[in-house]
Amino acid sequence: MKSRTVVARVDELPPGSMTVVPVGKFGVGVYNIDGTYSAIANYCPHRGGPMCVGQLTGETTAGAAPYSQVFSRQNEFIKCPWHGWEFELASGQAAAANVRVRTYEVVVEDGDVILLGA
Repeated sequence: MKSRTVVARVDELPPGSMTVVPVGKFGVGVYNIDGTYSAIANYCPHRGGPMCVGQLTGETTAGAAPYSQVFSRQNEFIKCPWHGWEFELASGQAAAANVRVRTYEVVVEDGDVILLGA
């Protein structure tokens, strides 16, 4: 059975917010991105940076016109504050390398945001 940690009431973690839960060795960041909850270890697998201090960002891809760019999926990625590596919050997958930051399941029950397995 997975461990359960009550993070906050739903109204205490509104869309666009994040909190670091003091579980495990480094803590776990729990994010509410437009009503979708994600949780990642506060530890970058590249060099051990404090991931949850990093800036939320989106995805930049090539546009249809030559030399153009398209910015999408705003706030679905986090950038490590130490070296700028970017990771998808939902999967933990790095954007430019074959490494992942650990992710955790988050559920909402009876108005509580609950972190599982941390």
